[in-house]
Amino acid sequence: MSESAQEKTEEPTAQKLRKAREDGEVARSIELPAAVIVIGAMLILFLTGGWLIQRMTKLFAQGFVFDRQLIEKPLLLPAHFGEHLLAAFVLMLPIIVFTLIAAVVASVMTGGFLFSFKAVMPKGSKISLINGFQRIFGTHAFVELGKAILKFVLVSGVLWWSLMSNMDTLVSVGNMALEPALSAAGSMIVQSGLWVALSLAVIAMIDVPYQKYAFTKRMRMTLQEIKDEFKQMEGSPEVKAQIRRRQREMANARMMERVKDADVVITNPEHFAVALEYDPTGDGAPIMVAKGSDHMAALIRAEAKAHGVHLFEAPPLARAIYFTTEVEQQVPEDLYHAVAQVIAYVFSLEAASPVNPPQARPHVKVPPNMLFNADGSRLEKAGARA
Repeated sequence: MSESAQEKTEEPTAQKLRKAREDGEVARSIELPAAVIVIGAMLILFLTGGWLIQRMTKLFAQGFVFDRQLIEKPLLLPAHFGEHLLAAFVLMLPIIVFTLIAAVVASVMTGGFLFSFKAVMPKGSKISLINGFQRIFGTHAFVELGKAILKFVLVSGVLWWSLMSNMDTLVSVGNMALEPALSAAGSMIVQSGLWVALSLAVIAMIDVPYQKYAFTKRMRMTLQEIKDEFKQMEGSPEVKAQIRRRQREMANARMMERVKDADVVITNPEHFAVALEYDPTGDGAPIMVAKGSDHMAALIRAEAKAHGVHLFEAPPLARAIYFTTEVEQQVPEDLYHAVAQVIAYVFSLEAASPVNPPQARPHVKVPPNMLFNADGSRLEKAGARA
């Protein structure tokens, strides 16, 4: 095998991508769900106009207010804190539900919805030292390191800028009462979080195209892999030839079963044989129920003799029907007259009696456009008589 044939230069086939999906391998970006979750959560806090922060601030402050009963009975403190924790959970429930939905939707945006047990099954490649070193020192590891550094620089820069912008408010928080201080701190956190989320969106915009590119590159195939997959899907030439041979044998067997139902077999006399069936009570033309050449023609003649089907020697007509008509199809309109003469003669033989002699054997004439050589080529000349 040449070196070029072993290089993965071909785009992955649909079969390869489908198998990879079944194994749990799709293009995924962990940065996109993180960015969507943070942006969504910060937008909810921002769009509520501070109401949610104020409610959390008030609830937090109330948690540190103890009446006389709580002071005298410390055993009641767990229930007190539990009540406030439950209230805080109910207050944050919309954000929790939104983040769960956002995480699922963001994941589906890149690789689609996928649930595969194969992805969590143990694999020998996961504990292989060679594969482990490749993961540590490979291209993917350096790309992930670059993303981590870029993320650190962006997030750190945004946080530093946000801190410097709110330095005056941050200093004044120490001189405020508890509730105003918590409210101001909450507003700063939301604003900073929103800017951080936007910086994460920048990372996601870079990571999503890269993950799709890396996945497609990882799924690329060699020419030999494509050939092997094609053989696997379509079957090897030997198997396909065997299937076709078996199909022909079954078709021939069914065709030979129909010979006994024929009214006449028109022969060449040796090279071709066609068996015709005609229903006098119907409106249709005669139907060819079997045909064959050489060995198959001999089998048709033998089957016809075994079941008492009449043989009629007419070489031009036999060739014309053989080359223009398929099995279980009506004979062409141009051959109606010639075939009718043959069938009428056969029926007269069956109905013959001492007082009702059969018809004389007809001289069947085939139209010029229906004359064929033994190889199937047409003979354009005057009509031939059988």
